[in-house]
Amino acid sequence: AAAMAGEALSLVPDVQIDGDGVFKYVLVRVRGAGALAKDVVRGHGWAEYHADLFERTAEELARHGLSCECLGGGRLSHRPEERKIHVYGYSVGFGRADHAVTTEKLQAEYPDYEITWADEGY
Repeated sequence: AAAMAGEALSLVPDVQIDGDGVFKYVLVRVRGAGALAKDVVRGHGWAEYHADLFERTAEELARHGLSCECLGGGRLSHRPEERKIHVYGYSVGFGRADHAVTTEKLQAEYPDYEITWADEGY
C-alpha cells in the first residue's frame, strides 16, 4: 500500500495555476501512506475563497487515497507575456502560506520566469 500511495503522491502535480491573471492560491501538504508527504501549489481564478481551492483539491486527492491539509494561502499575479509571477498576500481563513516555499515550487515549474514574493499586500 505504501508503494501505491507513493506512486499516487508522485502523480500529483506540484503546481497547478491559471495561465494568466491575478488569483488566490493555497499551499497544500499532501499525505500518502506512512510518512510520505509533499507540498503543492493550487491557484485559480474561479475560486471566490481560498477554501474553494482547498476543498476541490482535497476532493480530487481523496479519490486517489491521499489526504491533505492547507498550510495557508495568498495571491498570485501571473503575467506570462512578461514571464513573471508575484506571490503575495494571505488567506483570511487559512493564514499566510510560506511564500518562500511557494516561490521555490513555482520556480521549478517555470524555470525561465522571474518569480518574486512579498508578505505585504492582499
